[in-house]
Amino acid sequence: MKLLPVCMGVLVWGCSAHGVGERPAPVAAASREGRDVLRFQGMCDASGAVALGGDLFVVGDDEDNVLRVYDARRGGPPVQSVDLSPDLELPAAKKKAPETDIEAATGLGSLSFWLTSHGRNSSGKKAPSRLRFFATEDTDAGPRLVGRPYTQLLDDLLAAPRLARFGLDGAEMKAPKAPGGLNIEGMTAMPDGRSILVGFRSPVPDGKALLVPLLNPVSLVEEEGARAQLGEPVQLDLGGLGIRSLSWWRGRYLIISGGTAAEGTSRLFTWRGGEDAPVAVEAVDLAGLNPEAFFTPEDAEEILLLSDDGTAPVDGVECKRLKDASRKRFRGVWVRLPEAP
Repeated sequence: MKLLPVCMGVLVWGCSAHGVGERPAPVAAASREGRDVLRFQGMCDASGAVALGGDLFVVGDDEDNVLRVYDARRGGPPVQSVDLSPDLELPAAKKKAPETDIEAATGLGSLSFWLTSHGRNSSGKKAPSRLRFFATEDTDAGPRLVGRPYTQLLDDLLAAPRLARFGLDGAEMKAPKAPGGLNIEGMTAMPDGRSILVGFRSPVPDGKALLVPLLNPVSLVEEEGARAQLGEPVQLDLGGLGIRSLSWWRGRYLIISGGTAAEGTSRLFTWRGGEDAPVAVEAVDLAGLNPEAFFTPEDAEEILLLSDDGTAPVDGVECKRLKDASRKRFRGVWVRLPEAP
């Protein structure tokens, strides 16, 4: 675990014998359409994030089991870095712990919840390590696991009568990026303050994105023997695309949509819930980005889109294949949404 120094019990950017040091300069790339592109260092595949207060957020990477805390205004290296592999009850491995494939995150009360893809690996083989739903709390030492990881959510989804018509049992047999394969990538707290909405990247039944409410997230990680209580599923017309990220912000859902694999350009939608139709945010151009996570503090006038840059080249090498972690990076772009009608 890598931490910055602590002065007077408060986590800060730097300390000296005389107190708090200066923050480093922002790490920003050339302007993209008039906006600065922040570079966050130490990982490539940003896949789910939770606001921690102030400018800090914690983000998961679908290539490892490490949670990293960053400053959303400064970029640069992580403020904190914690490997949760020892706590996630993973299958035994001869070398490093198997990846859980973290794909989504949301804050709910004082907890941060994390959801893995719940699909097979890229070759279509069963991957038990990818069956995890877990929670963390923020501490001075970084994110800490709360309770135990829940490993039966896929079983609950497949057994739910109200989901039978979506063919999830057949989807679960396929590789996640194969047509119709099962892959979960979106999750956000619902406005009731108790439930979580889960969004599927795939399958996309009848060409509409699938969302399923999870009504008892806290009990799943804190109560022995609890099983998932699922609400009425929802399907949204996102132009034939599935869900890559979800967030609830200022009275509406924010949705990043994308194809089953890496085809096409992602799109941003807003949705007020219920019977309302989702609305495409045409003013926000996502070309050149691969957004898969949000930082959406309620008191901010803008939102931060975080890009999964695992396949982006760095000196001719795919970012996620770099051996030197200090060279890894992902992008963040602040955008202002149009006023809601």
